[in-house]
Amino acid sequence: MRLSTAMKGVAWGIVAVGVAAPLARRRVRLRPPVVAGLAAAAPFALCVAVPRSRRRDVAVCVLQMWAYLSLYEMPNDDPEALERRVRIRYPVVIDRTLGLGQLPGVRLQRALARVGGLRRLDALLVWAHWIWFLVPHSALLYLLVFRRKRFERSAVLVYAVFDLGVLVYWVLPTAPPWYASRQGVIEAEPALRRLMVEQGEAFWRERWEPLYGLLAGNPLAAMPSLHFATSVMAAFVLADAGPVEGAVAWTYALTLGFALVYLGEHYVVDLIAGLALVLGIRRLEAPLTPAFRTIGRTVAALEMRAAGS
Repeated sequence: MRLSTAMKGVAWGIVAVGVAAPLARRRVRLRPPVVAGLAAAAPFALCVAVPRSRRRDVAVCVLQMWAYLSLYEMPNDDPEALERRVRIRYPVVIDRTLGLGQLPGVRLQRALARVGGLRRLDALLVWAHWIWFLVPHSALLYLLVFRRKRFERSAVLVYAVFDLGVLVYWVLPTAPPWYASRQGVIEAEPALRRLMVEQGEAFWRERWEPLYGLLAGNPLAAMPSLHFATSVMAAFVLADAGPVEGAVAWTYALTLGFALVYLGEHYVVDLIAGLALVLGIRRLEAPLTPAFRTIGRTVAALEMRAAGS
């Protein structure tokens, strides 16, 4: 009983430190690898401290995303240093080639956008973009409630997309189209617009600035598009659960992909990279499954020891 109590105490301590480290990183000047390691340890520690249940599964997912958000935001702790490192031109060159001399995003805005105003289509596509913050997690919540046996594998696949994608943001920080347009790298007449901001200002009015400031943790993290990649992975796992779920999920993923390019948020090459990330993870699932099962058995054994079993 003493050992189990001590193990639970240590596990809860790791959870607390993992939650606090991203919040305190600037004040105590924690190095990024330290913050990442502490935040990433928290979900595993919670599995040791608390018996398996649906509530614990949800809490583990929340801690996983907390670790992801810390890694996503940290490059922007020093905006000037990030701007010195950011790549702007290479996606413009690739997309111009894909668009046969013109950026696909510019072509779409010329064809569909209303000069000097917004259309209902713009609002629809902006909302498709905004609700993404809920979509991958809602897909997993659906599986947790209605397809419990499929939840564990699906959660690993979806969150692997988040975790591997965010590493690219550190190694290859890449600017989105709207930023390149502001820097004069994209020359187009009329200029490429950031329609999401225009819609946000029109819809949310004075609440837009604080809302955008809360959610825009790193504006120079476009390659790969995790908006698209996580939606595609969610579509794959929901399609495995049933044809109706798959049809709804794929409709959303494809709509979002179109919206991201049209709204000036991503290049086509960002979407291609996101799709490649998803397909790569699915390809590696089978060979890596034994390793993940070993990790799972180890954590389960620690959970049993902490429970006194």
